[in-house]
Amino acid sequence: MTEWREFKIKDIADVVGGGTPSTAINEYWNGDIPWLTPKDLTGYIRNFISHGERFITKKGLENSSARLLPKGTVLLTSRAPIGYVAIAENEICTNQGFKSLVPNPDKAHNLFLLYWIKSNVEYLQSIGTGTTFQEISGSVLKDVDIILPPLPEQKAIAEVLSSLDDKIDLLTRQNKTLEDIAQAYFRKWFIEEARDEWITGRLGDLCEVITKGTTPTTIKKNFVNNGINFLKVESISDSGAFLEDKFMHIDEETHNLLKRSQLKENDVLCSIAGTIGRIARVSKEILPANVNQALAIIRAKKYFRFIYYLLKSDIFQNEIHSRIVESVQANLSLSEISSIEIAIPEELINKFELFVAPIDDKVQNNKNQIRILSKLRDTLLPKLISGEIRIKM
Repeated sequence: MTEWREFKIKDIADVVGGGTPSTAINEYWNGDIPWLTPKDLTGYIRNFISHGERFITKKGLENSSARLLPKGTVLLTSRAPIGYVAIAENEICTNQGFKSLVPNPDKAHNLFLLYWIKSNVEYLQSIGTGTTFQEISGSVLKDVDIILPPLPEQKAIAEVLSSLDDKIDLLTRQNKTLEDIAQAYFRKWFIEEARDEWITGRLGDLCEVITKGTTPTTIKKNFVNNGINFLKVESISDSGAFLEDKFMHIDEETHNLLKRSQLKENDVLCSIAGTIGRIARVSKEILPANVNQALAIIRAKKYFRFIYYLLKSDIFQNEIHSRIVESVQANLSLSEISSIEIAIPEELINKFELFVAPIDDKVQNNKNQIRILSKLRDTLLPKLISGEIRIKM
């Protein structure tokens, strides 16, 4: 690694903060300049981003500390939390929750910097300061040490990692298209063409069990570094994919004691605390596994595909959100889920199950490929970024 050189971040990139125009002045908002907050990167899995939820006007930009950042800027959240990262696909600006890096193109490749940040999130979080929430200041970030290979090798490393991310992104988008097709048929058959004479019942009538998990601490057991998978809300993406880097682990003895929270293939999970309504279907590849009390386990008697698409539908999501109890954190009871009234036209449900099966199988196969590719990327990432594995030039 003699040709790899150590720099400070300030030597290879400009560090730029952000700002927020006054929300009391309407003419600062709803313009055509993309404006990001850390929330826009929450659950965001792509490497590039063009905009978030909100836009500001030229006047809003001129009358705030927000800066218009060039295309290719590495956008790094510096608080709440530290370490979300993406690259600007076009000119963009951010709020004060970012410390963005505008790389010197003669010294640093932006994709390499993105992957370096992903590989060093824990370190960046460790040097954050603050009482209400951790934050990394611009001055601290500027003095962070970074070891870089020559620019051609940076680009080659980034190309290897981004090719895996591109494949993951392609499969993720393909899954969204497939699930959108299945969801469109669900809506057409069961909502738009609903009939008054259909038998109605409760969601619980179609389920073998609706229960929730628990944590090892309830039986005075601890988590372990490696072992049986243990899932929490953060282990499931908004799209329903399992994020294995967010899994925790328990030993076999604890797994056997936590019988209520043991998962089976085709169980449907629904988040019921904090973030409400994330839906995922359990595949055999993650088993054996358990869940905590923030996830409901919905085990169908036979119509697991129908239940999965029912739970993902707008009509169900609207219904469960209307039943949320607000306390210290939002939560939804199992009885509220079980008691939701639904139509049960069994002949049509059987038709839907047969129709959606090949779509569902393709989705599950894609999710398994995503798991494999994600594991490979996460294994290669620290080794390539540190120079432990070299790319022949």
